Amino acid sequence: MTTRPFKVLGIQQVAIGGPSKERLRTLWVDKLGLEVTGNFVSERENVDEDICAMGRGVHRVEVDLMQPIDPDGKPAVHTTPLNHIGLWIDDLPVAVEWLSANGVRFAPGGIRKGAAGHDICFVHPKSNDEFPVAGEGVLIELVQAPPDVVAALGG
Repeated sequence: MTTRPFKVLGIQQVAIGGPSKERLRTLWVDKLGLEVTGNFVSERENVDEDICAMGRGVHRVEVDLMQPIDPDGKPAVHTTPLNHIGLWIDDLPVAVEWLSANGVRFAPGGIRKGAAGHDICFVHPKSNDEFPVAGEGVLIELVQAPPDVVAALGG
């Protein structure tokens, strides 16, 4: 195995799915006090999500509260309550290239703009014969860290 040419800098987000984001907001916003910083709706991703935040600056962690646009559609963002975890990556294209070459399976869609405006892609929750390494049931979002996060957390 070659030396890994990128760093995971920290947790960027945790995404929580349910049939109703209003019910999720009751706990996360009304009771726990997270701030709603945005909303993201995507037919392609079958998601209507409120983007919430805790912490400030480079220590800010996003908590996405998600409900499906179509409860019978795919992806089914509400069927796994902990939908995915997002990790800050210092160099996303290099990470994807290296991980792919080392057997990691990615979900369809490639690198693209995510809900918060950062470039993202997803490690598939299930492996296959071609790509034997995956999230073992957990969807993992890799998120390109902006320069201030790379500077603060890159060590």
